[in-house]
Amino acid sequence: MHYGNLAISRQTKKAIEKLHARACSAGCVSHKTTACFSNSAFAAPLHIASSVCLFLFITPSLYAQDQGGSTLKNSQPSTTLPASAPDAFSFSIPAQNANEALTELAKQANTTLLFPFDLAKKVTTNALKGTFTLSEALAQLLEGTELAVVADENGALSIRSRASLTAQSKQTDDDEQQDDEGANGLEKIAIVGSRNAPRSAVDSAVPLDVIGADKLSSQGNSDVLSMLSVMVPSLNVNDQPINDASSLVRPANLRGMSSDHTLLLLNGKRRHRSAVITFLGGGLSDGAQGPDISVIPAYALKQVEVLRDGASAQYGSDAIAGVINFVLKDDREGGSVALKVGGYSEGDGELFQIQLNKGFGLGESGFLNATAEYRQQNGTSRSVQRGDAQMLIDQGNSFIASPSQIWGALDVSEDIKLALNAGADLSATSHFYSFATAARREINGGFYFRNPQTREGVFSRTDPNTGESRLIVADLDGLNSGIACPSISLSNDNVLEDPDYQLIADNTTALGANCFAFNEWFPGGFTPRFGGTITDASVAMGIKHELPKGWAMDISATLGYSDIEYTISNTVNPSLGPQSPTTFSPGGVSQVERTLNLDFTKLIQTIFDDPVSIAAGVEWRKETYFQKAGDEASYIAGPFALEPPVGLSEGFSIGSNGFPGYQPQSAGHWSRSNWAAYADVEFYVTEAWQLGLATRAEHFSDFGPTFDGKLSTRYTLSEEFALRGSVNTGFKAPTVGQSNVINVTTAYGVNGLEDQATLPPTDLISKQLGATPLKPEESVNFSLGVVMQASENFFATLDYFNIRLIDRISTTSAIPLTDNDVNALIAQGRPDAARYNSAKYFTNDFDTKTQGIDLVVNYNFALGDWSNSVLVAYNWTDTQVERVSLYPVLSDGEITLLPNLTEARIRMLEDNLPAHRGSITLEQSKNKWAMTWRLNYYGKFYEDHLDASAGLDIYGSALTTFDAQLAWNVLPDIQLTFGAQNIFDALPDENPFKGEVGALYPPTSPGGINGAFYYAGVEYSFK
Repeated sequence: MHYGNLAISRQTKKAIEKLHARACSAGCVSHKTTACFSNSAFAAPLHIASSVCLFLFITPSLYAQDQGGSTLKNSQPSTTLPASAPDAFSFSIPAQNANEALTELAKQANTTLLFPFDLAKKVTTNALKGTFTLSEALAQLLEGTELAVVADENGALSIRSRASLTAQSKQTDDDEQQDDEGANGLEKIAIVGSRNAPRSAVDSAVPLDVIGADKLSSQGNSDVLSMLSVMVPSLNVNDQPINDASSLVRPANLRGMSSDHTLLLLNGKRRHRSAVITFLGGGLSDGAQGPDISVIPAYALKQVEVLRDGASAQYGSDAIAGVINFVLKDDREGGSVALKVGGYSEGDGELFQIQLNKGFGLGESGFLNATAEYRQQNGTSRSVQRGDAQMLIDQGNSFIASPSQIWGALDVSEDIKLALNAGADLSATSHFYSFATAARREINGGFYFRNPQTREGVFSRTDPNTGESRLIVADLDGLNSGIACPSISLSNDNVLEDPDYQLIADNTTALGANCFAFNEWFPGGFTPRFGGTITDASVAMGIKHELPKGWAMDISATLGYSDIEYTISNTVNPSLGPQSPTTFSPGGVSQVERTLNLDFTKLIQTIFDDPVSIAAGVEWRKETYFQKAGDEASYIAGPFALEPPVGLSEGFSIGSNGFPGYQPQSAGHWSRSNWAAYADVEFYVTEAWQLGLATRAEHFSDFGPTFDGKLSTRYTLSEEFALRGSVNTGFKAPTVGQSNVINVTTAYGVNGLEDQATLPPTDLISKQLGATPLKPEESVNFSLGVVMQASENFFATLDYFNIRLIDRISTTSAIPLTDNDVNALIAQGRPDAARYNSAKYFTNDFDTKTQGIDLVVNYNFALGDWSNSVLVAYNWTDTQVERVSLYPVLSDGEITLLPNLTEARIRMLEDNLPAHRGSITLEQSKNKWAMTWRLNYYGKFYEDHLDASAGLDIYGSALTTFDAQLAWNVLPDIQLTFGAQNIFDALPDENPFKGEVGALYPPTSPGGINGAFYYAGVEYSFK
């Protein structure tokens, strides 16, 4: 093999310098692998060793980065060359500085060495000439110097200072355990955000959180999305009790941005988005099509890296708020199985979860790591009786359920997640890797209550001219023929006691058999049950290959798939009358993404003292969005439909009530592809000044080219302080789904519950209401921060960020369809326009400025026999809508330009998420015991209740919750866990409009509405 210029990156030095001294003692000579980046090294506390170790790689491409920034081989398990290895090499090395001598020895032996760099610069070695094994060569080269060659119990070689050997021998096993348990949660090695060598959170030029698997598990949450929201204050996740498809895939908001402004990576590779579009996203995420984080099994994760900075120039579309990289476990042996049960203090939300992880060795150095999770969790109810339902009860209607409508967590009847991660060396210069995930989740929740006397289109019909409301009655033998049905006026009286209704309800008579009202089926009204089956899968594979002259290549392919099949039950298609089923399959949507990447990386020596990291690559990606028609009963216009264009006029609404099925004419699939070319450079201008530059050009088949850039820098002021900052441009391409989806749902408007259609901007109805084609969102981000590391046990980061986002894509507020609109659309061949009360469409509607501060402080200390770690994390975020689009509106015969966004909608964008969020976490450990205490703070928030823009304004107070967990290693391989989240059952202020639809608390309360959750678990680890 040929080698290029020898180059050692400063990031590599710093990363290794942060390893515990034990990592140096375990340092070894390895053949084509980064031996000291073993799992134990990652998990160890990152103290600065007294005998600093330098990882020296003769092939710079060993640290070549793929698109996501992952190193070529640091994901592999360690493979070391035993001291007794029979391989012999020919050496010719003169007596010289040990740094240079060991470099030359590694080059001539085609190996990788780890040695104390600072000491090696002061040591002169012996001359070495002849043929020797590696251990013989090292022993002769270092004989009589301050450096020694040591073999551990496995025969692995390490080069250490003789003084450190004495100090190391005095360290007890208890000390090692305390060091491990005292490791902080955020200061680890990360690979996201750079294609250069991995770095720690304090060495990064941009804000970066690195969260280990143990930190994710030190809480009661059972899915990774909720776990992350606890650990990262700038990541907000609201409950979505009754919010259409948003209830099935909850949107996550990083740094106050929409859910599709954060890009996901898995092992450094771009992950696909969810098929679900959040038509009702609680204001901020309205219309977003973001990723589904909850399908990733938390038990499969080695760590999670959260890059809180714009990164479109590095990773492409969607990376405006930041990037979250999920790193899968890569152990080649051992495993564990865990069982968790729990429930809320109200006696609901019972959880059962079982998790399994196992590592397998493949050949001498390869690995296969497999994870499986299974979860069931019952729903919760934080509801009161609706005011209108209570009125019916007071009138004597004894069929009303109590409560008539449920607000709370949805039922998860089945949640299965799988993950595989594998890698193996194909040759001395090639490495194969592959990983895959699969998930299936069945989830079910409620919709709005259908009042048996006021629900339009099912039970009643109101004359728009007189305002008179009448019971809708289906005349089964036809209008104006056969037996005539009575006309029944509706008032505040109980319609079930109306004599004419009783005639209809008596099916033993000819009139009763001919006349039908849905009150006969649902005398107390009904509440549809809405849910779906979510299927998600992805697979990636690639090869990393060392090229001549120090280059490295990474070629990979990924395939991602997201699908949801909707279900709705306990409802009807009213237009079918008594022939209507009560359970429907209204259709589904799918998202398929295919990605190919080719990356090249190299470290080169230039005029600067340190090498320059250069990376370049190309990417091809294709997205396809599918919309599948529902069963015929879910969308068909039955014989009793109110549809004047086809001569039907008995007054019943069309489609499965609550979520009408997708019609065949709206089904189909739409695709787009894009090409991207990108490059970045990182180097040190001086010893203290680090600089990075990234550029990316893309071309999309549907809207053309984009170009983005990023400049990042870090300046070391002293050993304790450094400044860092970045400026970058970004973009988010409109998704294929946003450009083509058609959806009808029932939501609250100014006039109450109504059917609202969300349509693509190219639809005829959308054009009638003023729609124009979508274009990409564009952003300009900058951040400025300070890093302080006073000692190996204390560090703090403080970062300010500012994101200006232009032409944000969202859905409009619901725009009423006037009679003139409907008539014009019917004349253009759209008779279905008569079905909709109002319509929404996707548009580039407004500009925003989001700014904020992130603070992270970590302190490790010992108190008696206890190891302690304190983590303080705080976020302040403020969003302001700076511009809104104006649309022509005809009012009193004059056309005026008005914004479509209502004041309430703007307020939701600005204030629905709390401006202030923070947490203080204390982790303590001693021998077999470990405890975690966490205080969470959620600031004030605003909620436009029901997204109705109808004056239902809620100004929520701040909320503080407290979590606690105790873990006990009852046996070396068995750990018991007991804990509680929100242990004191803190709840938000009661909803001042709780009688409106029965929500006891504001549904979007940032601290949740379910109260205290208690849990217990047991974990068994095996070798």
